[in-house]
Amino acid sequence: MRSVVVTGAGSGIGLSTTELLVDAGWHVVAADRDADALARLDEKMGNRTAMLTPVALDVTDEAAVARLADQCHSLAAPLAALVNSAGIAANVRFADTTTDMLRRIYEVNVVGAFALSQALAPVLHENGGGSIVHIASVSGIKGNLGRSAYGASKGALITLTKIMAVELADDLIRVNAIAPGPIETPMVKENHTATTREEWHRTVPMRRYGRPEEIASAVAFLIDDRQSSYITGQILAVDGGFTAAGLMA
Repeated sequence: MRSVVVTGAGSGIGLSTTELLVDAGWHVVAADRDADALARLDEKMGNRTAMLTPVALDVTDEAAVARLADQCHSLAAPLAALVNSAGIAANVRFADTTTDMLRRIYEVNVVGAFALSQALAPVLHENGGGSIVHIASVSGIKGNLGRSAYGASKGALITLTKIMAVELADDLIRVNAIAPGPIETPMVKENHTATTREEWHRTVPMRRYGRPEEIASAVAFLIDDRQSSYITGQILAVDGGFTAAGLMA
């Protein structure tokens, strides 16, 4: 058995990823800042609770990140992967985006992923290598309206993915990112208005939002050395064709 750390494990993509990986035989260190969400997750696991280690974690708290890294040195199942799924978003036009909003989003989406990756990379190396997957966004690839702060943070995460892949290859650590399109998560339900949904349906060739489990299955592929051992530095868009589209009927 191997272990994987999943951040943002209490809801949305992180929750679906945690459930899928437990079903696939991984021991999941499920990290989230929402202790109540972790308690619900633990209860939901039922007789599979031995496959789960819930950890209350704010990814912007560097001391807490360091403590988690220390904990990962002594896991019964060696750490083999990290999934940086924790993130926050805003749908605000550039002119209305405050510098405080930009800093807050960067702190979670970029600095948090950076700090956790940096803390856990030595553990992965000690265990013979592994995989890191960042959850980015198509808003880090395309100039989507209202995404100046969120899109810029995900663009930074995409570039960070490529640099980490190059620098960590000698440590046998693969680093990739997934760029989801619109996915039915609690964060999306909070931020997407009816108008926003109509715009996505018009520009996504598959004419629908994705499901969190569709992202989770891509994560499972990228952290599995039997399936993706020669893949690193890549950005996999799971977006219903959004980033490929041009003129549409």
